[in-house]
Amino acid sequence: MARYLVCITGASGSIYPLRLIAALAAKGAIVHTVCSPWGARVVLEETGRPIGYWLGKVRASGGPSFRPAIVTYHSSEDFSAPVSSGSFRLDGTVIAPCSMGTAGSLASGATANLIHRAGAVALKEGWPLIVVPRETPLSLIHIRSLQTLKEAGAIILPAAPSFYSKPQTIEQLVDSVVYRIMDHLGVNNIHAYRWS
Repeated sequence: MARYLVCITGASGSIYPLRLIAALAAKGAIVHTVCSPWGARVVLEETGRPIGYWLGKVRASGGPSFRPAIVTYHSSEDFSAPVSSGSFRLDGTVIAPCSMGTAGSLASGATANLIHRAGAVALKEGWPLIVVPRETPLSLIHIRSLQTLKEAGAIILPAAPSFYSKPQTIEQLVDSVVYRIMDHLGVNNIHAYRWS
C-alpha cells in the first residue's frame, strides 16, 4: 500500500492539501499529515473548520468505495514522529501550500520543525518531494530558494490551475493542480483532464 506525506504550511491555499489528502485516501493510500500552527490557522480561516474536522471526514469514509481511510496526523513539533526518519519509507512528500519561509528553510538546510525535517529527508533519500508555492509575486530571494530546491531534486509545482478543462467550480479549478501533483507522485487518476 502506497504511503505519502502531505505537509501544510501557513501560506494561503489550504484547499489544495485538503483536496489532495482526500484524493490520495480515495485511492487507498496511507496518508500522513503535518500541519504547522499557522497552516492550521489558515485552514480554519479559509474553510471555517479546523484541520481535525477535515481529516476526521476523510478517516470516516474517504477511502475506496467510501470505506474508512488511514490518515495519521503528526504535530509539527514532534521530531519523534516516524516521518522524521529516512528509514520510514514514503512514496512521496508534498508540501502544499509551501510558504516562502518553508522554502527558504529547506533550501538552507535548516530544520526548525517536522515539515522542514520531512522535506530534508525526502531530498536526502531521493523520493519525490513536491513543493507547491502559492506566493505571488516572487522576490529574487524566493526564486533563488526554489532554484536551490530544484537543483537538489525537488519538483517545483506552483499552485497555478489550468483553464482548458473549463472548470465550473472552485473545486474543479483546484483539482487541476491536485491531479498534477498526483501525476508527479505516480498516482493514476482517471478524473484528470488531459490535453488532447
